[in-house]
Amino acid sequence: MELDIEGMTCASCVNRVEKKLGKLEGVQALVNLPLESAHVTVPAGISDEQLVDTVNAAGYKAKVRLPAPAPEAVPGTLRPRLVLAAFLTVPVFLISMVPAFQFPQWGWVAGALALPVVTWAAWPFHRAAAINARHFASTMDTLVSLGVAAAYLFSAWQLFSDPLLTQHPGMEGMGPGGLYFEVAAVVTTFLLLGRYLEANAKQKAGDALHALLSLGAKDATVLKDGRELRVPAEQLQAGDVLVVRPGEKIATDGVVIDGSSAVDASLVTGESVPVEVGPDSRVTGATINTSGRLLVRATRVGSETTLAQMARLVSQAQTGKAPIARLADRISAVFVPVVLAVAALTFILWLLVAGPGATEGLRSAFTAAVAVLVIACPCALGLATPVGLLTGTGRGAQLGILIKGPQVLEDTRTVDTILLDKTGTVTTGALAVDSTLAFEGFAEREVLLLAGAVEAASEHPVARAVAAAAAAAAAQEAGGDRPAMHDAGHLPAVQDFRSAPGGGVTGTVGGRQITAGRTGWLENNGIAITSNQLQAQAAAEAAGATVIWVAVDGTAAGIISLRDTIKPGSAAAIERMKALGLRPILLTGDNAAVAAQVAAAVGIPPADVYAGVLPEGKVDVVKTLQAGGATVAMAGDGVNDAAALAQADLGIAMGSGTDVAIEAADLTVMGNDLSQVVQAIELSRRTLATIKTNLFWAFFYNAVGIPVAALGLLNPMIAGAAMAASSVLVVANSLRLRNFGRKA
Repeated sequence: MELDIEGMTCASCVNRVEKKLGKLEGVQALVNLPLESAHVTVPAGISDEQLVDTVNAAGYKAKVRLPAPAPEAVPGTLRPRLVLAAFLTVPVFLISMVPAFQFPQWGWVAGALALPVVTWAAWPFHRAAAINARHFASTMDTLVSLGVAAAYLFSAWQLFSDPLLTQHPGMEGMGPGGLYFEVAAVVTTFLLLGRYLEANAKQKAGDALHALLSLGAKDATVLKDGRELRVPAEQLQAGDVLVVRPGEKIATDGVVIDGSSAVDASLVTGESVPVEVGPDSRVTGATINTSGRLLVRATRVGSETTLAQMARLVSQAQTGKAPIARLADRISAVFVPVVLAVAALTFILWLLVAGPGATEGLRSAFTAAVAVLVIACPCALGLATPVGLLTGTGRGAQLGILIKGPQVLEDTRTVDTILLDKTGTVTTGALAVDSTLAFEGFAEREVLLLAGAVEAASEHPVARAVAAAAAAAAAQEAGGDRPAMHDAGHLPAVQDFRSAPGGGVTGTVGGRQITAGRTGWLENNGIAITSNQLQAQAAAEAAGATVIWVAVDGTAAGIISLRDTIKPGSAAAIERMKALGLRPILLTGDNAAVAAQVAAAVGIPPADVYAGVLPEGKVDVVKTLQAGGATVAMAGDGVNDAAALAQADLGIAMGSGTDVAIEAADLTVMGNDLSQVVQAIELSRRTLATIKTNLFWAFFYNAVGIPVAALGLLNPMIAGAAMAASSVLVVANSLRLRNFGRKA
């Protein structure tokens, strides 16, 4: 289940919520700071109220997430606090720092103006610090609250102990004793600005997921008893027949039962080229019908649709934690207590160096300690991983790439070998007629048209390919365009049709008896085949083709060769894989000749081809490569690929494939192009690199900033500005991922 959690500000808050929920027996929680949510696995016997009460007791506010949440706006409490803080901080800063703006007793005015800033405007920091202190815990808000309060209270104590401290203009702005009202106000304003910008940036980072959730159609036209009724999409049920007109969104996943059209699936798959569909074609909800009228029978509705599954996968990936993120969490858990100790030690050492009674030493000690508290706030550390992951997976969803979990990012970095299933991955998986060979006494056109006429009555994939080629040839001959799909209307009628599963077909076309099928089917029908004709068949099969025979009135008339066509982008995609340092290997259940022909066409060496491999053999190939030291990725789309996808170090499913394959994979590409597999690996690696860059600068910033502050070389105002800037820079660096895959 999902919880929405308010009040978290850093990685320490995340750790605290996870630990509290983890104390409930059987509960496992993954908390995401940018999404302000928790993905919780809950056993039977633990109620929603127990989970919410546990989070609330930890000092935060939780509620059970409703389905399909709307995008969250920037927290409303931040904007008015920031406006007030900025409005009052400007005069406080000018009065305190510019002698020309000073007047008698200006210190009291500065203190009065700064008071609303360090109380009401800074209240979110103080409240969070107090809640955590109640539980003997500390977060970045503890550092902010202590730093701001110390600066203001120290200044107020100085002013009350010496009421004449700022009696004259130009006195005590930066002199012995010192007033720090401007420090307290400026630090508060900078941190509020940083928090506000973070909230804006986090909202933008989550836009991709929210956009994904809003892609679906809001209503649909249902055909019932011959009438068309307009109903809300959420009321659709499996089995409903939908009427989808040109320009309308398809409301849910289904199968076309009537009509033909081109469907724009770019919103879901990331592919820009429309897909031709006709009867029996599967269509996906949220795609757009561009031309013809379609009747679609709904197969999956509600939470079972492809779109809902995509949103669920993206959300789960964004909520999870990569191994690199857990390192940051462990560091954050001890970071704040260590900083508090460093600040106290800094204050003590500066006092000891200055000697007792030295007013300037007290001022320097206080300045250094406050600077340490402010500069050390680990905002950037807490945001480094989740914002990068949020943006990367969100951009992936826009491109039709689903990253199932953050650990996948680590896996893509180490992969060095990628197994590519041939059928449906490298090739289209759909046979097409490659050539027709006519024997003596017959013409190629005649053989193809007669075979197509009788095959048009069959639903076998080979038969449909032959019928489609024959229909296209007939249409061209008649002066028409090549049909997009099989159209038996262009072919002669067939009578007395019969077929045998796995054998062939026979029927009468124009008074002639036509037989088409395998060698054994012709022999069973008493048709003789000569040795020369058998040699022609063997030569075609050796070149990687599937061959069917055609006989007319009991005489072998010719053979038709069919091939599984290679996807247009496969060769280029494999070259990109090699550029990424991957070794592509072709894996197929087809014979060696077919495998060799496909491998040669896409640039895979013969030594990296495994042919005639059964489903269980695919798993063995993965295990063998892994035993040899390879880190293996596997890309496939069929049920027979599922076991190998699960065994591989990184499983990549083609979205055109089966649900079983997609469930077994770590990465899913919703399109059919192999280039999307490469793009998925590139995006994963880019996201991981962004997260590492974020973490480096977050660690580097604190590693350098704390010693500089402890040595008294950093003004608290500058420390506050730098701390706020570091968080914004980390988020901005992550947001660069939103441009991944876009052409310059």
